[in-house]
Amino acid sequence: MAENFTQAGAQYGFYFDQTLCTGCKACQVSCVDKHDLPTGVLWRRVAEYSGGTWRVDGTTATPSIFTYYSSVACNHCENPICMQVCPTTAMTRRDDGTVYVDDSKCVGCRYCEWACPYGAPQFNADTGHMTKCDLCHDYRSEGKAPACVSGCPSRALDFGPIEELRRAHGTEAGIAPLPNPAITEPHLVITPHRNAQPWDNATGHIANPGEL
Repeated sequence: MAENFTQAGAQYGFYFDQTLCTGCKACQVSCVDKHDLPTGVLWRRVAEYSGGTWRVDGTTATPSIFTYYSSVACNHCENPICMQVCPTTAMTRRDDGTVYVDDSKCVGCRYCEWACPYGAPQFNADTGHMTKCDLCHDYRSEGKAPACVSGCPSRALDFGPIEELRRAHGTEAGIAPLPNPAITEPHLVITPHRNAQPWDNATGHIANPGEL
């Protein structure tokens, strides 16, 4: 979808093919490297979601377990709670639907961080301001794909006008451990892993909480 980065009037978002993600975190590293993010600030994170049960048949116990990965950044939501709670209007939105932080207005109160169900806004202690993914606006203005998209070796990530992504890949956006998509209406489409669990009927747990 990268060729559509300048489509007039389009609202942009991410596509994530969970069936291709190996949890390598190249997307996360590419983002950190491109934006020179300080330690502890991650605009894209990769969650490992695991679970399972044992089936007991007489004296035999057979495991039925699963693990899959979710690469998560700001989803540039249709109903961004971060913008609603920001007392200074520092959280704002471009015409292409992408949400960004206006540094000239941000006071670092962290309300947006606490309100966002995806944990997208990140506090930079070095600057005292909030920071977050803006879908690499600078790269897109130069005709390049976002760093995370280009950095994924398995091509599990893509971006583009959200309506085009939905026509091509469906409308799923509520795979655990992500929250109910009705809360913010994220500009996100997911092709689920074969073992993926819906947000409202999940039995697993995040196996790497310390990395998120």
